[in-house]
Order: sequence, then structure tokens, then C-alpha cells
Amino acid sequence: MTKQPIEIKKKHPWDDTIRTLLLAFLLAIAFRSFAFEPFHIPSGSMKSTLLVGDYLFVSKYSYGYSRYSFPFGLPLFKGRVLEFQKPQRGDVVVFREPSHPRVDFIKRIIGLPGDRIQLKDGIVYINDVALKRQPLDEFADDEDPNHVNSIPRFTETLPDGKVITILKELHPLTPEGNNTPIYEVPPNYYFMMGDNRDHSYDSRFASGVGYVPEENIVGRAEMIFFSVDGSFEWANPVSWFSAMRFGRFFKVIE
Repeated sequence: MTKQPIEIKKKHPWDDTIRTLLLAFLLAIAFRSFAFEPFHIPSGSMKSTLLVGDYLFVSKYSYGYSRYSFPFGLPLFKGRVLEFQKPQRGDVVVFREPSHPRVDFIKRIIGLPGDRIQLKDGIVYINDVALKRQPLDEFADDEDPNHVNSIPRFTETLPDGKVITILKELHPLTPEGNNTPIYEVPPNYYFMMGDNRDHSYDSRFASGVGYVPEENIVGRAEMIFFSVDGSFEWANPVSWFSAMRFGRFFKVIE
């Protein structure tokens, strides 16, 4: 009996490369969706905690997962799943703006569900009790390399004892954010504020950000892993090294 030759199918030289790239892409999506996602700070609303040019990691697992934990925010389910911990007052979080859910914001949680929040002459009141504020120093804001602006910096003590650092100008350009009505935070919503109090578009402005649904919280900001100042230019490699803020690398966000 004559044996039939066994036909060996040759792999296309690109098969392994395509499979590797596809696997790497899927792993990257999974990592960003379930573990950590990198974010870039484009504005100064969280100065001096976060500066323009900071790159940070946001943990996705901190409060469980919502539709906004995943790419494109597809409405696969409602609410949050695997929620082992609730967002805490004082946490710095990334969230989707309620009126524009494709836009990411980063602020600090000041009000929890059921809280009464009000500002009087720039002082924050939580459930009718004023937060203790102490002067700290002057923050040298050098975002504009042609003009360094000194802004008073203060510590502020939250009801659970956590101390945060804020910027507060003596003569703010937006006085409406310093004297507000009483905000009663609804169930499953949070009240957000920026640490740069006179330059933050946040929950004080009900026609804009307003109360933030728990579902819209993407995750908790954990650590700055890279940072460059305003002199950084992609087209100018000479600026790359001098623009790096090495002192901010791997800084834990508090």
C-alpha cells in the first residue's frame, strides 16, 4: 500500500505577530478596565495637590466597577458591581461629568450622600459645622513661565480628621463660589470640589457639574508616576529632561 503524503500547512509569517499584538491589546484593555488607568492633568483645578503636567494612576477596583470603568462607557449594566468599599470623604477621584459623560473630571469628595454642604465667605460647612482652616504657606504657581503667582495655601481638616491642602485667594475672581446656598446631597450622589478653590468648576455650580452620581465615578487617584512642567515640548528633545519634575515621580496622592 502506498502511503499518502501528509500535507503540512505553512503558517503565514504574520500570523504570530498579529496574534501577539491582539493579545497585548486585549491585556492592555483588561488592565485599564479592571486594575489601573493612566490619566493626565490638563488644568489647575486641583493645585497644589495635582499640577498641570502630572500623569497619574487611577485604581479601577477601589469602589467596584460601573459602566464607566470600561471603554466607551457602554450601558452594559446599571449601578456598580463588586463594590467592597464606598467612596470616602477626602478621596481624590476621577469621574464622568453628569451633563457630559464622555468628559473626565478629577476632584476631591467633600460631601457624602445625605450631607448638607454650604460655603460662607469661602469657608466650607458640612452639616452646619465649619471646617477648621489654618494658613500654611505661599504656593508659587509657575504654570505661566513668564509670571510666577503666589497663592495662599491652607490646611483644611475634614470631619473624620483627614487634613487636606487647598489654595484660597484673598480676593477671588469668582465670589459666587464662596457664598452658596445649602446643598443637600441626594442618596447615591457625591459633592465634589477642587483643591484650587477659586479656580475649580465643581459641584458648587449646579448648572454645570452639580451632584455626581456614584455610577459616574471611574476610580480613585492613587499615585503620580510622571510629571513635566510647562517648558516641555515634544518637538524639542532638549527640553525633555529639564522639564521633568523628578520630585513628583511616584508621589502618593493624599
